Amino acid sequence: MARKAGLGVAMGLVSGLLLLGTAGCGTAVSPMDWGVLNYPIPVSPYFSDRLEDRAWDEERYQKMPILPPLVEGVPHTALDEPSDDEVMRLFEKARPSEGGLPFLHEVQRNNVRIVKELITDAIDPPRVYPLVGPAQLHHVHWKCTVYFTEQTWVSWPIPHMIRNEDAVEVVYIDHDHLHMVGNVDGGGGENSNY
Repeated sequence: MARKAGLGVAMGLVSGLLLLGTAGCGTAVSPMDWGVLNYPIPVSPYFSDRLEDRAWDEERYQKMPILPPLVEGVPHTALDEPSDDEVMRLFEKARPSEGGLPFLHEVQRNNVRIVKELITDAIDPPRVYPLVGPAQLHHVHWKCTVYFTEQTWVSWPIPHMIRNEDAVEVVYIDHDHLHMVGNVDGGGGENSNY
């Protein structure tokens, strides 16, 4: 009888320890949640920012939209100009200001003004695109001129500041997109072939 009670107490303690081991964020049962020896591994915010920027660019600027067919009698002009965010992201890729050495070499850009000019707005004749079908390619090219004031602080070996009041950079952006051709709904019609 005492043996059964001791066995019951031992089983209760083991199951209690297992339940305590599975509570919380990281556990001994699942060491993949934490690092080696159940200690958390610190991750720099640089990596998460980089992933978020990549996802933002892909979601907003790297996909080519497929729009409905063009309607006769309606002007076929480019409607959306590049956003200031898109221009500055491409500008930062061309001339990155981040990643300098704090207190040794720092770059700052102020008084940013962006001028956007439409260079090309043309529509190709219809053709068949793989995985899309019959469509027309609408070419839209923008020239974006960025005017800004750039300050560069250098602290070593001789501390000094360089200020460029008339800094200019040009960024070219393509907003090409496709327009479906013919009857998109699938019913026969006069434009069902093209």
